Order: sequence, then structure tokens, then C-alpha cells
Amino acid sequence: MTYVQDDNIIFVGNKPVMNYVLAVVTQFTNGAKEVSVKARGKAISRAVDTTEIALGRFLQNVEKISITTSTEQVDTENGKTNVSSIEIVLGLKQDTTQVPA
Repeated sequence: MTYVQDDNIIFVGNKPVMNYVLAVVTQFTNGAKEVSVKARGKAISRAVDTTEIALGRFLQNVEKISITTSTEQVDTENGKTNVSSIEIVLGLKQDTTQVPA
């Protein structure tokens, strides 16, 4: 079985928010049509900040496509625990202007 890593996924953790903003902007600059920002637990607020800063300051031609929240079970030394997760998909805006016939 082969595992293919999708390069357009940004996993948000404990680094400063601007590191993740730069990663998102870089993906779109390199030609990505969609970028997925994912986070779990306490990093969820950092993922939301990342997308809001990227959209508000740097990426005028990009919009939120979808926001998905879920709960994942994670094994810890104390057994299984539930951890919230979020996935925010950003994509290039579709051209909605129509050319008159």
C-alpha cells in the first residue's frame, strides 16, 4: 500500500501564527487551487487565526470553501480521550462575472 502525502495540507501546531500564514500564502503562490488547514485541540484557534489573517491581509482572490469540525479518539497513557479537530479548506474564488452574449 502506498501513502501519498498531499502537499496542500497545512497542519497547525504550536508555532507562531505567521509561520502558518506564510505556508498558506506560499502554497497559493506556487499554484495551488485549494489549501486545507487542519488542527486539533488547542491549536484550533490558531488555525482559525491563520486563515483569517491570510484571507484578510494577503489573499484577496481566495475564499473559504468549507469548514469541517469533528471529534477524534486519541490514545494516551490514561486510555482513550476525545479531541476536537477542524479542517478549513481555502480555494481560489470562482469568476462569477458573465460575458454578455
